[in-house]
Amino acid sequence: MKVTGFTFIRNAIIYDYPVVEAIRSVLPICDDFVVAVGDSEDATLELIANIDPQKIRIIQTTWDDSLRKGGRVLAVETDKAFQSISADSDWAFYIQGDEVVHEKYLEVIKNAMVKWKDNPEVDGLLFNYLHFYGSYDYVGSSSQWYPHEIRVIRNTKSIFSYRDAQGFRKGDNQKLRVKAIDAYMYHYGWVKEPAVMKLKRENFHKLWHSDTWLEKNVAKKGEFEYSGIDALQLFKGTHPAVILDRIAIKNWKFDYDIAFSNLSLKDKFKLFLRKYLGIEIGYRNYIKI
Repeated sequence: MKVTGFTFIRNAIIYDYPVVEAIRSVLPICDDFVVAVGDSEDATLELIANIDPQKIRIIQTTWDDSLRKGGRVLAVETDKAFQSISADSDWAFYIQGDEVVHEKYLEVIKNAMVKWKDNPEVDGLLFNYLHFYGSYDYVGSSSQWYPHEIRVIRNTKSIFSYRDAQGFRKGDNQKLRVKAIDAYMYHYGWVKEPAVMKLKRENFHKLWHSDTWLEKNVAKKGEFEYSGIDALQLFKGTHPAVILDRIAIKNWKFDYDIAFSNLSLKDKFKLFLRKYLGIEIGYRNYIKI
């Protein structure tokens, strides 16, 4: 069985993406790894090149910043990396630049890939998610956070990145048929020093909206305000080993009263169904089999 990892990135240093940790977290179960590095205003290319030259293959890309509708450019860049994976790979392991896999899940993931490798009915593997917010001590607990997503896909080129690169589809816009696995993806996209977080959000909005919208809706000064969140809970587990150095140098403070909740009745009902009955209500970009 051959496994190839893949991702895309641009301006990782400016926006403080833990992309090095992301890639290193899955390298142990990848035979090789493709990174689509977009034209950057910092040393992102050198950063990626120094991770593991034996395993990592870089393709340099130019982002089409005119693709603003729905964050489409993110899917385009994802597809560039995926399409560059050689045909002899069985599985493609996708990880975004702010996601990290805990080492305790690597064997679970690898075993699932072995188990379903020769079953063509299985298009991919579905991961659970933890979304950290504000600091490394809190995770989102409302239904606004997606609880699952596909991160391992069969190396079939009819599969493509969907919408803003959150998930995948195949063929004529069909949902993938996936097996859920007992492994978590740790999402750190909402954990940054507040000034950097504001820069990242401004840049993110540029991938979705026009300049006119940005002028009206995005403040030019100040820091990102983390307090505007509906509900969080304390994280009581351990973080992946690859991100511990980053956590150790965190230089801002964020405290949250977990007793506070601004959840709507609808959100509370959804969470009740998910927690006690295992029922999920809402959009799902996959078919569990």
